Amino acid sequence: MREETIEPKQEEEHGTSSARPNPLRALYNWVLHWAATPYAVPALFLISAAESSFFPIPPDPLLLALCLGASRKSLRFAGICTLASVLGGMVGYAIGAGAWNVTQDWFFTYVPGVTPEAFQEVRRFYDTNGFAAIFLAGLTPIPYKVFTLASGVFSINFSVFVLASVLSRGLRFFLVAALVYHFGPAIERFINLHFNRLAICFGVLFLVGFLAIEFLL
Repeated sequence: MREETIEPKQEEEHGTSSARPNPLRALYNWVLHWAATPYAVPALFLISAAESSFFPIPPDPLLLALCLGASRKSLRFAGICTLASVLGGMVGYAIGAGAWNVTQDWFFTYVPGVTPEAFQEVRRFYDTNGFAAIFLAGLTPIPYKVFTLASGVFSINFSVFVLASVLSRGLRFFLVAALVYHFGPAIERFINLHFNRLAICFGVLFLVGFLAIEFLL
């Protein structure tokens, strides 16, 4: 009997110790844990701002957790998230415009998604339509930080950059907040399963409308 109780325990410990830790998963859990603290709103602001230039985890999980915990404040949380994200994007733009020569090696080495190849893809996208490029990056799972930095590097019109960022980030975060506000916890599983598809669909619909207006006018 004694061996039967000890043996599984040893196997469990062995399995735990042999498993490799996932740094991104650890960061994700760290972001999410702020929802249960008194500092949830300041954390939402700071994480939203940081994700726009260098932080690898988006604020959506924390935003969703806060909205589910206080659904009547969902729109307020979305507003905070949007404001912080746009301000963070401006910081990313400033880094790209004024300090890219001395910071690019650090970004390419340590920030997931920020690569020389990604920058070349962004440049080609910008050559076609800079507003649409920034808008889709702000709304969809495409790393927004690549576009904020690249906007500064490639000297994209700052007013266009800010307008596209406000519209895309606002649509993304207010979409999550509105769904939680109207449907409550029942929508959580649906958002978790289909968020990327929802974001891409909204982005494509907006882009089609924008190009149609541009073509007609």
